[in-house]
Amino acid sequence: MRKGEHGRVTPGNAKKVVGVTRIVGPVVAPYLARAAATAREGYERFRARRLGVAVEDVSRFTGRGAALHARIAGDATALENLLASRSGNEGEESVRSFVESSRQRLDELSGVVRAAERMPAARRRAAHRAVDGELGRIEDDLLRRFGVRA
Repeated sequence: MRKGEHGRVTPGNAKKVVGVTRIVGPVVAPYLARAAATAREGYERFRARRLGVAVEDVSRFTGRGAALHARIAGDATALENLLASRSGNEGEESVRSFVESSRQRLDELSGVVRAAERMPAARRRAAHRAVDGELGRIEDDLLRRFGVRA
């Protein structure tokens, strides 16, 4: 058997690797750093697309309920837009009451999603399904009030 066969690390082999690393390392390091930054940026864009939010807002939505939190935030913004578009119009009081009750419900749903993070998987999935259904009802009502659905 020859010296260094079968993956043995010998002092001579280790010195060679350290020597090569000293020479090649400073040349390769900037490229590796740039590649890592590009990969991270691509991953953040992917997550933003998947969540339906801007890249700058991705860090606000983490955990297993990130998609639900993003939907809740989007629905809260839509409620503000509805209130702004209907102010001064007839039926403003009904819109205002809908917005207020929906805001409260969204706050409750956000709490449920946060609490579900610490639940066992089966209970968490059940809680997320329930929140998903409730968000669907709120979104349907929102679309109807915007005049998109009948």
